[in-house]
Order: sequence, then structure tokens, then C-alpha cells
Amino acid sequence: MGERFLVTGAQGCLGAWVVKHLMARDMDVVAGDLTIDPVRPRLIMGEDAIAKVDWQRLDVTEAEAVMAMVQDKGITRIVHLAGLQIPFCKADPARGAAVNVSGTVHVFEAARAAGVQGLAYASSLAVIGREEDYDMRPVPDDAIPRPYTLYGAYKVANEQTARVYAEDWGVGSVGLRPCVVYGVGRDQGMSSDLAKALLAAVAGQAFHIRLGGRIPVEHASDVAEMFIGSAMAGGRAARVFNMRNDVVTVPQYIEAVRRIVPGAEITHAEGVDFPHPADLDDAGLRGLLGTVPHTPLDQALARDAEMFRTLLAEDRIDLTQLTV
Repeated sequence: MGERFLVTGAQGCLGAWVVKHLMARDMDVVAGDLTIDPVRPRLIMGEDAIAKVDWQRLDVTEAEAVMAMVQDKGITRIVHLAGLQIPFCKADPARGAAVNVSGTVHVFEAARAAGVQGLAYASSLAVIGREEDYDMRPVPDDAIPRPYTLYGAYKVANEQTARVYAEDWGVGSVGLRPCVVYGVGRDQGMSSDLAKALLAAVAGQAFHIRLGGRIPVEHASDVAEMFIGSAMAGGRAARVFNMRNDVVTVPQYIEAVRRIVPGAEITHAEGVDFPHPADLDDAGLRGLLGTVPHTPLDQALARDAEMFRTLLAEDRIDLTQLTV
């Protein structure tokens, strides 16, 4: 039997893009999430590809279900993206810990039992503290974590879980720290405002971005490729890497949108700087992958704008997300 990937959180933005790229590589994919209705994947994938994916209901808080899926489906590699974002962790800390921390333990335990060859999981820039907490620039992979949200604290716990699983049982893993991800399908959390701003512009609506300052941005398609490459890397060590790609100010991002959609009515928060350092060292990830996938900002926005135009013309995207 060849490679078989399990993607947890497959109905999220990054999960959808990971599934899309795996299918483009003709991989065997099991897509696990709380629902089997591929709403976000359908925004970026055709029905022929959708039909070839093994969509499965999976709650990562259920240890036995995770174990059974990895073993029964013959999973050889895992991209673990299931998790609750910052506002949901703050609103319900116990649920946030159950999903983000215990869920990750369940994935590692299943990988250990099944001898999974490659495991990549989503950590986050949220493990890094505020801009003023660090003197060194760019901020290295091994900078001391200083999370100031429960979400960030849970991600630190996952990085330490990965370290212990590698040391005690030789379960190798790669943790990646996405920054501000944009792209079609990104519709939750404050940092999704960048993606929503482009959608609003294409739809002819005004939009206010609730972020300011200098930010590290990455297109969801590129991030998905990084996760796939990391899962393919294998190995028995626990490695954690910063991510970077483009570093721009919010006004520069808005100007880039206006180059694609002239006259776009977009404003942004004044005096509210992005809290994390934007200058991150991604040399470690480059060392692992060789070449880090990177679609230049203008090119990525142009592609997204065309996708949004098609989705709007076919009435396949919900504009109520622009008011959330």
C-alpha cells in the first residue's frame, strides 16, 4: 500500500488547501473533521476531486476514535490542523484545552501506535510574545515562548508534547507556526480580515481591517504546501519552525488590494499595531524544505480575486462573513 494521509481539521481554511494540494498530487486522503460537508473545500476544489476524498467525521477529543481511524485507515502520514482559535479558547478554556491540547496528544498517541512515518502539526505565532519581549531580530525558532493568550499557551504545550514523544518514543514531528494567513476560505478570527477585505473589494463593499502595523502574511496555498512538505520529511526528532513569507504594513496590504481592485474602499485600525514580532527567522524551515513555497503578494491577491469573482457570480460564497 502507498502513502495515505490523514488531515485533521480538513474543513477549515488550511485543511481545505492541504486536501486540495494532496489531491493534485494524486494522494490517498482521509479528511477528518466534525462535519463531512466540505463547505470550504468546495470553494477551492472541483466536484471530481471532492468525490475522491474520503470524508470522515472525526472529533480529536475522542481518543479511541482518533486511534481507530489512524489504524483502520492505514494512515502513513498526518497533517494535524484541528483546533479552536483564540476567541473560542478564551470563551471556553476547558473546551479549548480539550481540542487543542488533549486532541493533539490523541493524534501523537495514534501516530506512535501505528508507526506513522511523518507528522506535521499546527503550532502558531501565538507562542511568541509581544514585539517588545524580544531583542533579537529576526526572532529565531528557539526564542523563549511568551504566550499571552490561552490559545498560545495551548500551542506551547503541544510543542512540548511533541518534544517528549520524540525523546521517549521516537515519534518524529514538525510543528509549524503560521502567522497571518490569507486566501479563499479564510473567514474566521480577527486576522481573517485581510482575506475578507479582498472579498469585500471584489463584491463592491466597504470593509474595515481591525489590524494595524507591520505583519507577516502567508497565503493559505503556500502554507498548505509547507505542511505537506513537513509531513513528507519524516524523521525521529521533534522540530518546530517559524514561518515568514511576506512582511508588510497593513496600509501596504491595502494598496496591494487596490492594485488588483482599483477604488477598493478599505480602512484599517489606527494606533493598533500587530502585537507579535513580524521579523521572524525562517531559516530552519528553509533548511528542512529546501525551498519554502511563496506566492508573491500581488500574484496571490490577483488569483484570489479571480476565484472570488467566480464564486460570487455562481452565488457560492456567503457575504455575511464580512459583518462578523
